[in-house]
Amino acid sequence: MINVDLKALLKDDISRYSLVVATAKRARDIADAAKAEGEILVEKPVSLAVEDFQDGKYIVVESAEVKEF
Repeated sequence: MINVDLKALLKDDISRYSLVVATAKRARDIADAAKAEGEILVEKPVSLAVEDFQDGKYIVVESAEVKEF
């Protein structure tokens, strides 16, 4: 199980919903890329996606509409 510091990931007033959606999309991209290359993943794609966001390789960008809610 992943133990994530949410405060660090949500530092720029990013909503949890946006973080979850972005993580799911990144995990799907990781899984699709591994499948296309015939690679077997040792770690789960969601774990790899969360690590990408923690390491700053990817960032969550929210639209103005989402920030209004």
